Amino acid sequence: MVRIFAAGDFHGDKSIAAKLAKQAVDENADVIVLNGDIVEDHKPEGIVHYFIKTGKPVFLVPGNHDWLATDFLAAQYNATNLHGKHHKQENVSLLGCGGTNAGIHLLTEQEIYDTVQEVNKNASGKKVLITHIHPAGTLMEKFSQWVQGSTGLRKAIEKIQPDFVICGHVHEAEGIEEKIGKTTVINVGKQGKLIEL
Repeated sequence: MVRIFAAGDFHGDKSIAAKLAKQAVDENADVIVLNGDIVEDHKPEGIVHYFIKTGKPVFLVPGNHDWLATDFLAAQYNATNLHGKHHKQENVSLLGCGGTNAGIHLLTEQEIYDTVQEVNKNASGKKVLITHIHPAGTLMEKFSQWVQGSTGLRKAIEKIQPDFVICGHVHEAEGIEEKIGKTTVINVGKQGKLIEL
């Protein structure tokens, strides 16, 4: 069994980062996944070290507020930027596709779809897709009039049917879990969520 502690969207709040890192330890997580908007591009200091200090492997994907900072944070703290990559943890493949379909550093819907397809190529076992953006046509999308879900992500989920999708971006939808086919989609938010596979 692999225990994944996932969180995001805390936008540089050090008190939340410290609380989440402690929660990951208390819940005996094997790995920590941070799915974007953990810092702001102009203020990346002092967040990731809380998670690194746990001694657990830390994986990041960029959100729309920390696209430029994610590579720096990964290098600075010996974490892994999982965007466009996959990692095997026992029988679980972690698949990364960060970013969003809007904003300065946007990915097109085709780029999102292609990224997910690419990281899935060599994946095996149970699959957890880590994104920042949420899929189109979900309840999460209805919580915001201006933040649309990704049609490219939805199409990719329907095709590869991962066991879980960890997403965020819409703060108001934090904690919502829903299904796309056999896939459980979870908006983990800044409360964090332990997923066991």
